[in-house]
Amino acid sequence: MQSSISLSSSYASTVSRPRHFFPLSGGTLVPSTLNFCGLRSKAFTPSSLNHHCHRRRRHSAAVSAALSNNGTAPTLFDYDLLIIGAGVGGHGAALHAVEKGLKTAIVEGDVVGGTCVNRGCVPSKALLAVSGRMRELRDDHHLKSLGLQVSGAGYDRQAVADHANNLASKIRGNLTNSLKALGVDILTGFGTILGPQKVKVGSSNKVVTAKDIIVATGSVPFVPKGIEVDGKTVITSDHALKLETVPDWIAIVGSGYIGLEFSDVYTALGSEVTFIEALDQLMPGFDPEISKLAQRVLINPRNIDYHTGVFASKVIPARDGKPVTIELIDAKTKEQKETLEVDAALIATGRAPFTQGLGLENIDVVTQRGFVPVDERMRVLDANGNLVPHLYCIGDANGKMMLAHAASAQGISVVEQVTGRDHVLNHLSIPAACFTHPEISMVGLTEPQAREKGEKEGFEVSVAKTSFKANTKALAENEGEGLAKLIYRPDTGEILGVHIFGLHAADLIHEASNAIALGTRIQDIKFAVHAHPTLSEVLDELFKSAKVKAQASAPIKEAVAV
Repeated sequence: MQSSISLSSSYASTVSRPRHFFPLSGGTLVPSTLNFCGLRSKAFTPSSLNHHCHRRRRHSAAVSAALSNNGTAPTLFDYDLLIIGAGVGGHGAALHAVEKGLKTAIVEGDVVGGTCVNRGCVPSKALLAVSGRMRELRDDHHLKSLGLQVSGAGYDRQAVADHANNLASKIRGNLTNSLKALGVDILTGFGTILGPQKVKVGSSNKVVTAKDIIVATGSVPFVPKGIEVDGKTVITSDHALKLETVPDWIAIVGSGYIGLEFSDVYTALGSEVTFIEALDQLMPGFDPEISKLAQRVLINPRNIDYHTGVFASKVIPARDGKPVTIELIDAKTKEQKETLEVDAALIATGRAPFTQGLGLENIDVVTQRGFVPVDERMRVLDANGNLVPHLYCIGDANGKMMLAHAASAQGISVVEQVTGRDHVLNHLSIPAACFTHPEISMVGLTEPQAREKGEKEGFEVSVAKTSFKANTKALAENEGEGLAKLIYRPDTGEILGVHIFGLHAADLIHEASNAIALGTRIQDIKFAVHAHPTLSEVLDELFKSAKVKAQASAPIKEAVAV
């Protein structure tokens, strides 16, 4: 499940978390005298083996020096790059670092894969795969239109839960094996920064030094004040992914990515859902036009009701035969509105950075609502706004864009920088998706954001739209409900944003995101050819419908006759 791009607008503060740290692998602690090299161009020969042993002796000396002198940076390092956190961001950075020839290690205090693999994107996709199948099998009208007859569709809750857990275990194993195969050392324990280029691993006195360090510690579910989580009847997404129960009636606090996806799962499995949203409309983080259409398709026809413009000021778990109690107050006046009694409550109010216990105070770094301050190159800033040498922070911990693939992209960008190539990641080119049925995806600016930018900078903004109802492949699937929306500059052809609601929207968005990343203009992408009949033609028609004043750019190379 997607991590929310920011903390829910329903709640502004960050919850203090206990001191412990990073999720990292459950592998054996690597002795400081061992050296597991990454991929290199030459194999070990007798001479290279002697050099290898010499490096082991230097490694021991460096650790001893670090233990005795925590105030200054070491001159010899155990690693070229040390990554604190083995989630998707840390994993992506490690793999790219090995490709670049860096001796690399990852410190992990929990299990490899982080939130995404173990408590987020991966297991949630397993549950959503089940909900999608259930919707298809129970949609008699849709099946009859295709000439199909199916009856008696049901599910085994434990088998569904096992599917999600098994998928997470498989992906976690794949990530761990890929790191080991490339020679990345996995150091088990919580990572604490002691000083410049020095990290203590675990509760022992083991200190590891590195020329460059990346903080990639991720995030945890954000639980606002007044909400009591018991893990049984009042739960976060961490608990919900275990699918220990399917309640008859569940309230979901927050209607962002996490809340929407779980509403899809619970209603498909037979639950009644009540949304509680602090803002005046559901799905506040999406383009307003897409939100309106999504509500008509994903909310209104389903067993879902909602309360907007209210806070859940107090949530009390079920106990002593009483149901879960939720007290609602007006988001503006803070006046008491009403009290709900439900079977369960899912708190989906966003995520909070997991940065306590990192030892940031040792290098004079002060977090901002828990987030580590960084510049556009992910370089960490100290309390005075100065760069902390050789220290970077990626992913949810810096708060720039709380998505697993954004963390990976940031990590790759950092590795490019430490290996001598300046690189600044364009976050407006990073897509996001909500895996409901049908899906929602987006990249770049919403229409209100684009128009605000246009007013400030003095350029015109135009909008083009296409419907899935005009797409042959969508109609063949009887899935014509959907819309693609393009926001652009008619004077230059620059793509400002693309938003899609419809069948396989999460897969379709990448043509637009890649175009933004590469700086491709609409007048050029109009000439791209799409296979027929495919859903990709939704984007083809979208770009062709845009009215751009600029002419096509010169071709990169001459056409080749075949």
